[in-house]
Amino acid sequence: MGGSDKPKVLAIGGPTASGKTSLSVALAKRLNGEVVCVDSMQIYRGLDVGTAKVTEEEMQGVPHHLVGFLAPEETFSVADFVALADRCIRDISARGKLPVLVGGTGLYMESLLSGVRFAEQKTDPAVRRQLEEQAAQLGADAMHVKLAQIDPEYAATVHPNNVGRVLRALELFQITGVTMTRQRAESKPSEPPYDSLLFCIGFEDRSVLYQRIDRRVDLMLEQGILKEARLVYDHRDTYHTAAQAIGYKEFFPYFCGENPLEPCVDKLKQASRNYAKRQLTWFRRMPQTLWLDGIQGNLEAQALAHIHAHWPQVEPGV
Repeated sequence: MGGSDKPKVLAIGGPTASGKTSLSVALAKRLNGEVVCVDSMQIYRGLDVGTAKVTEEEMQGVPHHLVGFLAPEETFSVADFVALADRCIRDISARGKLPVLVGGTGLYMESLLSGVRFAEQKTDPAVRRQLEEQAAQLGADAMHVKLAQIDPEYAATVHPNNVGRVLRALELFQITGVTMTRQRAESKPSEPPYDSLLFCIGFEDRSVLYQRIDRRVDLMLEQGILKEARLVYDHRDTYHTAAQAIGYKEFFPYFCGENPLEPCVDKLKQASRNYAKRQLTWFRRMPQTLWLDGIQGNLEAQALAHIHAHWPQVEPGV
């Protein structure tokens, strides 16, 4: 692709329901690219509606990678993601195409673009089991408090409901005495591995984004999210990650007869809005982020102006 020896990588982040998927496909078609999914839930097979996974129709013939390849009962770490995504990027680039990353999982995006080198993953099944038993007994909030006591900086970036990440940090500390904050600091490379451009779709008027999120949830109901959520509920003892995911756990009180459907839907809309705020916060603290105006629209034209300024040699279809 010319220029730097590093692979060129175009990345699109942003909150849920912001239009990332359609923009990624449009730019991939325009710039002879292939899409790599950067989403911690869209990796799972069979969890399509609740994760807003890209459909065959939406792909418009553009190859997509790291979508729906993992069984829901399997675990998947950020280190696993970085290893697989790097392999995809280098393969796509070697074939003369542009890798287009898209997704809202900020930890995955930042770790990949910054080139975090993960130390050997130290695990101990007995320690993990003990922590899982504590979480079942004490609850997610109590485990998050434990994490905040040993690693307040990392705890501030992890939502209490993300039990997997909370327990992983506690497990690491219990085994090694090293906090996740320290491990991540020691894992930073001297320079990024790619010549990357990172866009984030922003909304100065949050109410516009929240309306889009509400419409997205209503559409999910029409598309059958209840069927998926019921599947996760019935397998919650083995679908550990999915059982904690926004889009599924909000319906559990409905399935067990505690609540009618309507308040569960309202809770999902609120949880999605809160998640969108956290996504925007994450991308805002990444200094290389270039912001696109989600309200103004015409996202493709906004992005292309930046792309042609940064990579003058990149032409449509080349």
